[in-house]
Amino acid sequence: MEVTLLILSVVCALLGVAGCVLPVLPGPPLTYLAMWLLHWSGYVVFSTAELVVWAVVMVVVSVIDFLLTPMMTRRFGGSTAGGWGSLVGMIAGFFIPMPVLGPVVGAFVGALIAEKLISNKSSQEAMRAAVGSFLAFIVGTGVKLMACVGMIVAGVVAVL
Repeated sequence: MEVTLLILSVVCALLGVAGCVLPVLPGPPLTYLAMWLLHWSGYVVFSTAELVVWAVVMVVVSVIDFLLTPMMTRRFGGSTAGGWGSLVGMIAGFFIPMPVLGPVVGAFVGALIAEKLISNKSSQEAMRAAVGSFLAFIVGTGVKLMACVGMIVAGVVAVL
């Protein structure tokens, strides 16, 4: 049973890192689940304080990521359509044969098209909103990656 929990922990950690970029996977919660699975496996015993701190980090990062795109898109003069266009573009970007750049380019282009066509913004206004949406994607991904890598490092250090 311990080995099964250890394997599930590694799988959840890897899916958590993937979830930092893939919008369909909740990255930080999956990585936090990996910590719990590692804890239950018996290979590591995390203190209650460690688990609570990482839970708070996971919740804060998830909330920040959820609010960041609409906030930054609006801050850069965009609309709700720009935020949604960014999300749709990011998902569509996974189908573009550019492994890492597809979602990033897709988020930018999606916001630009949504602002231009749906919100009837000028090209300059649409471009500015698209930049805000793009920056939100980059910052959100970076924050999630830092949290997930931090949890993984804490697990690896505890095992060693």
